[in-house]
Amino acid sequence: MVHFLVFDTCRAEAKLHLHTDRFWKWCKTAPLLYRGVWWWKRPFSALLICITSCLREKYILHCLFLIFLCNRTKDSMYHALTYATILEMQAMMTFDPQHILAAGNTMKEAQAISLRVSDCDVIALNSEELHAEVCYAECLLQRAALTFLQDENMISFIKGGIKVRNSYQTYKELHTVLQSAGYTHGDNHGHFEGGVKLGVGAFNLMISMLPTRTLKLLEFVGFSGNKEFGLQQLQEGSAESTFRSFLCNMLLLCYHTFMSFILGTGEGDVADAEKLLQPYLKKYPKGSIFLFFAGRIEEIKGNLDAAIERFEECCEAQQQWKEFHHMCYWELMWCFTYKKHWKMAYFYAEMLSKENSWSKATYAYMKAAYLSMLTEDDCLTFGETALTLFRQVPTLKQKIAGKSLPTEKFAIRKARRYIAEKPIPLPAPPLEMMYIWNGYTVIGKHRDLTEGMLKTLDEAQAKLDSIPKNELSIDDQCLLSLLKGLCLKHLGHQEEAEHYFTLVLCNETQIKYDHYLVPNALLEHGLLCLEQGRKDEAIKLLETAKQNYKNYSMESRTHFRIQAALHKAKGNGENGIHVPSIP
Repeated sequence: MVHFLVFDTCRAEAKLHLHTDRFWKWCKTAPLLYRGVWWWKRPFSALLICITSCLREKYILHCLFLIFLCNRTKDSMYHALTYATILEMQAMMTFDPQHILAAGNTMKEAQAISLRVSDCDVIALNSEELHAEVCYAECLLQRAALTFLQDENMISFIKGGIKVRNSYQTYKELHTVLQSAGYTHGDNHGHFEGGVKLGVGAFNLMISMLPTRTLKLLEFVGFSGNKEFGLQQLQEGSAESTFRSFLCNMLLLCYHTFMSFILGTGEGDVADAEKLLQPYLKKYPKGSIFLFFAGRIEEIKGNLDAAIERFEECCEAQQQWKEFHHMCYWELMWCFTYKKHWKMAYFYAEMLSKENSWSKATYAYMKAAYLSMLTEDDCLTFGETALTLFRQVPTLKQKIAGKSLPTEKFAIRKARRYIAEKPIPLPAPPLEMMYIWNGYTVIGKHRDLTEGMLKTLDEAQAKLDSIPKNELSIDDQCLLSLLKGLCLKHLGHQEEAEHYFTLVLCNETQIKYDHYLVPNALLEHGLLCLEQGRKDEAIKLLETAKQNYKNYSMESRTHFRIQAALHKAKGNGENGIHVPSIP
């Protein structure tokens, strides 16, 4: 019996429920009807439809699907690239040296297949050779990412940088080919154009988000980026049903739901993210990737109960990759933090501490932070104390790509005060870490959440006032002032918020350790002025934060946010400075 799939019709749904054996037979032998055109073993379109169907049955995380891809990695650059990309996803989530090595070797083989097909003269390439160039550029970029993870010496970073630059130059040349008058559209033109849009869009978006000092260095060696152009390229790439439309879509979702919050001011386009996700969620209601993004969207909208439900669904949807569960645990931890359910937040931090190796120090710190918000009697049920956990944090330090994680270094610095025989406790550690991850933008969407957090800060303030002054009193007071200012800003009490931000600046010279508070107070004050229409004053405050402070905790993340704020203030696509786009 001949099985076929009609893409984008109601019959597709019925055919997606094939048994495993029949499914693999179909993948190898079936003719495919794609938008009214029959394709027979054409790797570009056949693989696209195969992956689409696999997502519905979760085969993309299934070992059988990897075997199916592996069988064709020696003769098909697209199968090789897809197989290597899945292995790289696994390596990125586990940080396991064996996974990183396997992904690197496989990606190198995929690159070699692309090189066999491609030619040196990009302008004179035929259709198949152009596809090979796109695959080559993609392989280079992914190999660079693995190089940064795999080794810890300067040579590896130089090698990785060279790969990134070669990939960037290849995408620039291919974009020029697309714009040239002599370029003719072949059968698989859409897949080629989608690949170029993915690369060009990703480079423009990522480069444009970098802080000014990094951008100037990159411009010197030939890089450039324009945020609006990058988003446009990715949106166009996601709109078509091509091999890489899914990747364009996922990158846009990552930008709107994560990057714009963690590395920006929380100005992600939630409506656009929902629009991008909805077709996938409707077609694949049990797809773990889509459930995860659905949960994240509800979270940043402040709909925490709906977010929790989505993340729990995501965990139930598949069991092959536990790393997806860990991503959900991280978000669930924050959802319960925003709700001030410290015991549940501790539970998910504990799960991460046991099962995930990304940052044991950060997980231990978060566990200690949550226990510090409970009474001594409540802590007894957990079998460990906040003091013991805080003292463990420095011993759990690790390195990824030769460097300690900024969040981990921050946690270690904060935990060091507990080494003393009679330590001075942190005033509200979960609420401070919330700021590092831009959580106040989330709770600011709901008045009751913000008021609840402000009440907790008032309690911490009362506790701070009740103990004798010490060498850390000013640091703790400035922290509470910054966080109270944020809550008051979201509640609409702008004058009071400005007072608290100014209070941090007035105590700048007396801060002993937490010097990061001053540039961040300037950043938040600048954003407040921007909301009030005091644009010139806002830019002045932001420039002061950018230029006058260095060597403080979470400096890079603060600079990302300052740059995003300047971009918003100056209203252009180059994050506040002129950065030409790819021609």
